[in-house]
Amino acid sequence: MASRPHRTPLTLSRRSMLAAAAGTAGLGLLGVRASVASAAAPALAPLATVPLLPAGAPVRSQFTPDEQVYAGFLAILAPMANAMDDSDTASRGFLGGGWWRDPNNASNARVQEHVATLSWFYANSKPWNPYYLNSALLNRLDAAIGHYLALQQSDGSFPEYSSTEHSLSATSFGLGYLAKTLRNLTRANALPARRDQIKSALTRGMDWLLNPGLGSWGNGAQTAWANQISGGLAGSATALWLNDDATRRNALNNRLSYFASHGQSSAGFYYEFDGQDVGYNFEVMMPEMAEIYIRTQNGSILGMAQRWADWYGYIALHEPDGSGMVNYTAASSRTEIRYHDNVMPEPDKAGFGAQLAKSVPKLAAFYTSSEDRAAARAAWAAAGGPAPALGKGAPTQPREADQRFMGDYWPSQAAKNAAIASLPYLSSTEWAEVRRDNLVPVAKKQQYLFVRRPKYYFGAFYGTRPTVVSGGVSSGPGFLWHPSAGIVVHGGRGDATYTWSSIASAGSDALTSLDASYLIGTGAWGGEHRSPGTDSVVVHQSRSDGSVPTTLTLSRDAVIRAVSAGGSATEQIPLVLLPSDTVRFANGTTVPYNGNSSASTNGLTIKRGSTTITITWSATASASVTTTGTTFFKDARRRLHMLRIPHGGTLTTTIAFS
Repeated sequence: MASRPHRTPLTLSRRSMLAAAAGTAGLGLLGVRASVASAAAPALAPLATVPLLPAGAPVRSQFTPDEQVYAGFLAILAPMANAMDDSDTASRGFLGGGWWRDPNNASNARVQEHVATLSWFYANSKPWNPYYLNSALLNRLDAAIGHYLALQQSDGSFPEYSSTEHSLSATSFGLGYLAKTLRNLTRANALPARRDQIKSALTRGMDWLLNPGLGSWGNGAQTAWANQISGGLAGSATALWLNDDATRRNALNNRLSYFASHGQSSAGFYYEFDGQDVGYNFEVMMPEMAEIYIRTQNGSILGMAQRWADWYGYIALHEPDGSGMVNYTAASSRTEIRYHDNVMPEPDKAGFGAQLAKSVPKLAAFYTSSEDRAAARAAWAAAGGPAPALGKGAPTQPREADQRFMGDYWPSQAAKNAAIASLPYLSSTEWAEVRRDNLVPVAKKQQYLFVRRPKYYFGAFYGTRPTVVSGGVSSGPGFLWHPSAGIVVHGGRGDATYTWSSIASAGSDALTSLDASYLIGTGAWGGEHRSPGTDSVVVHQSRSDGSVPTTLTLSRDAVIRAVSAGGSATEQIPLVLLPSDTVRFANGTTVPYNGNSSASTNGLTIKRGSTTITITWSATASASVTTTGTTFFKDARRRLHMLRIPHGGTLTTTIAFS
């Protein structure tokens, strides 16, 4: 994602702000936008530092298996707290040091979300936690909360990229982190005045977020940025669990009902902004949805989770060797999360979403099993040396530690195996379907084509591309998977570099919206789920101006792509190769794994175990295979290699399986 410009931080003096806060503590109005007390406050001294851990800590053996997630946070707690700005200025309490969120400046409320982490360690007595009721930590936490609350806008929202912004992200996730901070402070019976301020801030934040007039709700169209909305709903649910309020409880229930019908596409995905995104759907939204359900028991959440599990079952591709799931990320609108390992490392970004698998069994296919998690934790405990610290940035995301107090759940291996077996491309070997979105208000709707033939499983995207975010969705073919060989072709997103596409004078057809019509055999097909039998599934695609017409024929054992580019062009196919593959051009030239090769020829073969994949093209060409730095899974054995075939304007490529 493109970097954001640095914004100007707040400039009001800290002592003036605190003077105002003292007069408005019960209301939670901290004085940034209220009248400032006329009397000068005494100068604020630097804060005592939080002691560092002794040598050899965190000690692995002191953590129970379900507590191991806290070890990495414990290792950075003192450095993070001590990096706080403790000057007598408006920045006092700012959690500097770059531990979490960019831009790391004093006007970004998201930087302050680690108040939840600091408060957890202050409030919870554990044999391995030396910061329980630590006074230096409490004083720094107090300052951090003060700075956080001072950033709240008069309408209840919080800023992120500028001090005057009304950020959905900062407000929504802030509700959750402030609610959890309130829970921790209440548990420790600490900072009563701050607790009153937090309650007021939560009330005002909920009023902003739960207002049906907020533009992010979509005004009857799709609810944009569903992951952020879900974070705010989860935070509201937790705030109301701590301090129930009938008016806001009704508002939350109203928005949950609306969200169920407007935050999720008819295709099954959650909207980011007006398209699907694996990373935000699975790693951010599902954990927040689990928290909402735990706090509210609202049945609409389970319905949404069921529909999403159905959708993810189409685009999460189970590797037959058990490495994990390869994701169809060419159609992701914001991020490129190419895979999820079978055993996800802890902290596990997506892990808390497994709570929903208790009620939605299909979800078990996508999470680490309880047996694998237990084995990984045993290995962690047995490893030598102290537990490693988390790195700065994304690894310190507060969510993992903050949600774990609600329970630690992983599906059994038997439940996971059953859910994997029920995936549509594994439970049946002959079907085709187009899943469509019907809520985004565009003339040509999004169309996700999935075709399972006995020898392969194929996916593609057609229709109007979602709003471009960080390069955006790749149109046309996106993946090709084999039941024994696993992933064979995996298209990228964002730019043309790693797309499965034709690159002509007007650029890559993957970076445009593509019109498409569908047939089964010679008859028009509306995209309903059906078995093609012995017939081919045929797609006629072109750019919206009719250029680069392409016919895609999906027979029972081959994918055939016939392109008419109208001039010189290059057909490129992103191949996923393993070190054990034997790859040769048709003229005998060897293609090395993680190397480059070229030949003037008309074909290439890949031998993977008992499977042979043959790629041929209709005219001899100076073809090349180029390695890339893109790999899959923690073992990094699967590596993307780009096959490129230049041609004069027309070319037919065939990918066939033995």
